[in-house]
Amino acid sequence: MKTERYSSTPRGMIPNSRFPLLVHRGAIPDGGTEAVKAHFRKNGWSNNWEYPGVYHYPHFHSTTHECLGCAAGWMEFSLSVGDAGWTRLRIEAGDVIVMPAGVSHEHVDALDDIMMCGGYAGGRDWDNIQEAHLTPELYAQACKRIMALPIPDRDPATGEAMTDWHAAPSSVDGGWNDWRDGLDKTA
Repeated sequence: MKTERYSSTPRGMIPNSRFPLLVHRGAIPDGGTEAVKAHFRKNGWSNNWEYPGVYHYPHFHSTTHECLGCAAGWMEFSLSVGDAGWTRLRIEAGDVIVMPAGVSHEHVDALDDIMMCGGYAGGRDWDNIQEAHLTPELYAQACKRIMALPIPDRDPATGEAMTDWHAAPSSVDGGWNDWRDGLDKTA
């Protein structure tokens, strides 16, 4: 299994995360929806679902971290990670994305028979936040919820400790102060 890591910083009213987004290639090679969901549950990521893709608009979660496993086909995401802004990423059957809360993502292309499975750290409930609908107050509330989330006990793909997240630099404000300071300079 090969793991890719993508960093992010606050961008507009997308908080992103101090934790890297992880892509585990070939993590669940003998996929299928039941196998992927069972693998996630075994590693503490439940409240599972299966669907032919994900939402076709950019959104992020502030109440939980999310894992996404490709059970069949392939899919392309647009993600708010990387140095140049939005990054387009293709995943295939067997691949798993570990998405930190605050990272915006959307479905941009897929094979007709795509089937994705999802799960949430500790079985938490998820919310659905779109940057276009945020006010500065709602953004600040989302950042506070994200910062209060614990690091999950285990990676949903490997079952091991989340060492990449434990090694991430600490963050006091999730970028809120930098964003607010930028507003002050434009006023």
